[in-house]
Amino acid sequence: MFMIKKHIFLAAGLSICLLGCNESSRAVAESEEESTAIPADSTNLQSALQSINTEDLLAHTKVLASDAFEGRGPGTAGEDSTVNYLTRQFKQIGLQPGNPDGTFVQNVPMVGFTAQPKASFTAGGKTINLEFPNDYVAVSRRFVPTIDVNNSEMVFVGYGIVAPEYGWDDYKGLDIKGKTIVMLINDPPIPDSKNTTALDSSMFGGKAMTYYGRWTYKYEIAAEKGAAAAIIMHETGPAGYPYEVVSGSWSRENFDINNPDKNMGLAAVEAWITSEKAKQLLAATGKNLEQLKAAALKKDFRPVPLNAKANFNIKNTLREVQSKNVIAKLEGSDPELKDEYVVYSAHWDHLGKDTNLKGDQVYNGALDNATGTAGLLELAEAYAEMPTKPKRSILFLAVTAEEKGLLGSKYYANNPLYPLNKTLANINMDVLNAYGPTEDVIVIGYGNSTLEDILATEAKSQNRRIVPEATPENGSFYRSDHFEFAKQGVPALYAESGVVARNQPADYVQKWNENYTTNDYHKLSDEVKDDWNLAGAVEDLQLFFRVGYRVANTKQYPEWKEGTEFKAKCDAMLSAK
Repeated sequence: MFMIKKHIFLAAGLSICLLGCNESSRAVAESEEESTAIPADSTNLQSALQSINTEDLLAHTKVLASDAFEGRGPGTAGEDSTVNYLTRQFKQIGLQPGNPDGTFVQNVPMVGFTAQPKASFTAGGKTINLEFPNDYVAVSRRFVPTIDVNNSEMVFVGYGIVAPEYGWDDYKGLDIKGKTIVMLINDPPIPDSKNTTALDSSMFGGKAMTYYGRWTYKYEIAAEKGAAAAIIMHETGPAGYPYEVVSGSWSRENFDINNPDKNMGLAAVEAWITSEKAKQLLAATGKNLEQLKAAALKKDFRPVPLNAKANFNIKNTLREVQSKNVIAKLEGSDPELKDEYVVYSAHWDHLGKDTNLKGDQVYNGALDNATGTAGLLELAEAYAEMPTKPKRSILFLAVTAEEKGLLGSKYYANNPLYPLNKTLANINMDVLNAYGPTEDVIVIGYGNSTLEDILATEAKSQNRRIVPEATPENGSFYRSDHFEFAKQGVPALYAESGVVARNQPADYVQKWNENYTTNDYHKLSDEVKDDWNLAGAVEDLQLFFRVGYRVANTKQYPEWKEGTEFKAKCDAMLSAK
């Protein structure tokens, strides 16, 4: 999970950037020639772009999503199969080992932990027993076999946020050491005083989620404050996904980086409860959820003692796991620039195999993310096809344990194989399009970096336009591997096919996505389907190729834009040079 302290990258207007954050950066003004799209008929690009095709993309996806790969769970036989397959493919393509030690892997030391929790609340003279995982999920990321939290005072802390730049402190006036905190998901949706149908854009990004709204932050601040247990009340709308997504992941084996302190600085218990169970708890204490939510929208909110006690017992089954990132390198052709890098990334892992199930036991993860991993291989082959290689080097990074909290990308970003201050960009792929070509391209985290300006220019060559995501309040920018690069300062691009399908009804993509989210996302049914149309995925990959090729060849360095949440650390780094 994201265990980075909030003060590192969360201040208002904060920008984490090693490359070009202000006029003192190394960015060079883009020439008129470089501001135009790369010609589609460029001799050097033609064979590369044509090598990206639906047949190869589907073939790789079918292998990676097959039952033989057992759902690609980290620390399983499925990981071995996946790592071997990717390594073999990179070798056949003709790429160099991505690790300077001469191998195609970066070891990622992790601990797998499987929780067997018991929990209950006492309030109003009653004991409220909780059924795992239907009512709640709870884990301890401390690497110890048993965790007990007994008769811990429960406190409602609103959204569980401390944001000085917004004048916000949900913990004001209360020492919560040893207590169990209960909090709401997402940022506070503060209404605009001039327009009651809109949110105040000056507070927590308005409609768009900030990192304060991400559940990982809420556990981080709880640990910093000394809470014994931290409970998030799940609500599907604000969270952006149903409770079953949480319970499906958290009720199985989870992972974290194998830190020397055994994670003893974290809260002993991290938990979610359903909104129904939260209402039952609050009713027993004489409180009303809607009234508490209304109070939590105000700056003068103060923590509310619930006159209730929490009890948790968690038995942890622990095992050390040496998982692997897989990385390949295409060396740049320019002697002076080949030590600068563009990184393409995709996570190879999924949810593995559940032997407790009858019948189908494999979470194949065909779209999520066998397609993205297959796309990584297609891009690698496309670059290898080029008669003249790009000036800068290209890295192809398939990371582990995204589904467990972006752990593989987090480990790489904290232990880079190549200097991050020479890494110009990360282009990330997570779930490719299986519904056909679109007229638009969605940018997740729209407005963050100049990479999207390059994307917009190159998209025009495909007669496409870029658009912001429709639901920035879901915090998708914080939910895939590019974010770990962004936190360390590397300009990152996370884009996907849009919502206007070519030659289809206006609601075609919306219905397709709703069907996938409801019926397949993180479910056993995420398998290769006969009705897939990967032509849109190929178009996207060709676009990502063009963006990376542009960055790898031109003078212009990507930059974080003014006003993003990634700025102060960059300024500090530059001033410290």
